[in-house]
Amino acid sequence: GPGAFAAPMNGVIVKRMVEPGIAVTAGQALMVMEAMKMEHSICAPAAGQVVEYFFDVGDQVSGGDELLTFKIVD
Repeated sequence: GPGAFAAPMNGVIVKRMVEPGIAVTAGQALMVMEAMKMEHSICAPAAGQVVEYFFDVGDQVSGGDELLTFKIVD
């Protein structure tokens, strides 16, 4: 649903770029995952903040797994 982010493919979480509650701008990287030896950034669609991450660095994720909850700030 709105505010939910799903893993685009199977992979491993390699980095969290921001802490929950910190204001971010549209397009800012929130999380980086690695799949098939390539890094993929999960970016903010608009200004807002991460509410909660569901995976830690090093965790394996499957395609479609919800990675985080994001709150858009007007």
